[in-house]
Amino acid sequence: MIKKRVGFTLFTVFTSLAIADEAGVKKVVEAAYPKIKVENVSKTPYAGLYEVFMGGQIIYTDEKMTFLIAEGRLVDPKTKKDITGERMDELTKIDFSNLPLEQAIKAVKGNGSRKLVVFSDVDCPYCKRLEQNELANITDVTIYTFLYPIEQLHPDAASKSKLIWCANNRVKAWEDWIFNNQLPKTAGTCEVPLEKVGQLARKIGITSTPTLIFSDGKRMLGAQPYKEIERAMTAAAKK
Repeated sequence: MIKKRVGFTLFTVFTSLAIADEAGVKKVVEAAYPKIKVENVSKTPYAGLYEVFMGGQIIYTDEKMTFLIAEGRLVDPKTKKDITGERMDELTKIDFSNLPLEQAIKAVKGNGSRKLVVFSDVDCPYCKRLEQNELANITDVTIYTFLYPIEQLHPDAASKSKLIWCANNRVKAWEDWIFNNQLPKTAGTCEVPLEKVGQLARKIGITSTPTLIFSDGKRMLGAQPYKEIERAMTAAAKK
């Protein structure tokens, strides 16, 4: 009984110290960067290194912030695992069940059993390439496309998005635009959720198109090869 109590006490002490260390690092980083929110601080098993998730990226530092490692990758030399990549996947996960899918264009391919969300800008060339060369090769999936015009880059994207959303058949209108460069002959005056989608994108940290979100909450950026998308969907379906 005494051994168990001693073991429990030591565990509690060490845990408390770890939490205190992480809280201390958080204060030091916040003092240095008061305008950037520090989301999470975790001590790594590597030589006093702390992982700090802030401003949508992971940086590394020591407890006194005598140095910073930014825009780098921490790799385990034994397993060759990309530790930074794995942690980014976890820290940027999205609760798929809470996404407002009614604000997206819903296209069912095959049996539609798998789920995929895509944030897409109608005038983004990479978004078209994703649809034409990659998603066209995937079946048995329900794809929810959120129209997310980035007007700083594509000033006509919002008006085109309205025409597509207000079409009688949104899926056909989207495909006509993607594959034939044809917009529907609609007035585009219906209620369009572009502002709501924009708020959602900012809330969950979508900063570029295309961005894909899988059913396990993990995301993928850019027009990746369809085999990579398949692999990610298969992994998500198992969770």
